[in-house]
Amino acid sequence: MQISGTAAIVTGGASGLGAATARALAERGARVFALDISIDSAPEVPGVTYLAADVTSEEDVQAAVDTAADSGVPLRVAVNCAGIGPSTRTVGKSGPHPLDLYRKVIDINLVGTFNVMRLAAAAMGRTEPLEHGQRGVIVNTASIAAYDGQIGQVAYAASKAAVVGMTLPAARDLSSVGVRVMTIAPGIVDTPMLATVSEEFRAGLAAGVPFPKRLAQPEEYARLAVAIVEHDYLNGEVIRMDGALRMAPR
Repeated sequence: MQISGTAAIVTGGASGLGAATARALAERGARVFALDISIDSAPEVPGVTYLAADVTSEEDVQAAVDTAADSGVPLRVAVNCAGIGPSTRTVGKSGPHPLDLYRKVIDINLVGTFNVMRLAAAAMGRTEPLEHGQRGVIVNTASIAAYDGQIGQVAYAASKAAVVGMTLPAARDLSSVGVRVMTIAPGIVDTPMLATVSEEFRAGLAAGVPFPKRLAQPEEYARLAVAIVEHDYLNGEVIRMDGALRMAPR
């Protein structure tokens, strides 16, 4: 599918994977609407409009989808990058895993992803069909933790495994309206979440990757997302982007 001349929604668009993806889509001619819970520190990027939105809110997301759909070009792309990844054991020194924290992780990472997917797909389904009836594509973000969750990642791994699990049924559901659904499962990416750790710790993370022995860059995720959008026969699948990394227990 051609990106130029379309509207795109990217969640988590003010930083990290989302910011890199928003930029990449805008550089290819899309009119991008980048959603984030806070947009105060969002970078200025030509072609990118930032919208403050909570992905778990039906009202916020519907308003953003309506803005994109009414932008003068058809909404064809949605990329879900919003997420959180706190680390807490099922039972730790302070007791059992806080249930509210578990719910929050599931709510943002899974329910938020589904919320954006369902509302964006509904809007895409109202656009004029392209060749072979295609109307749009949705790219969700899981993690290799969906397969290799580490100690302390019980909530995060559960949320990302659920994103993996809904990829195929969502693709089958949305085939009737011409919308593809794909998921990327990144490994260790050099995002702002790693900005606070030491260089020694970062080097240790990189050393565990079979090849190439380095952290992934947000721009590499963005390139993969763009490739998925442009490749019309990719549908209902999860692509690992991890340098062949399989996570150890800790």
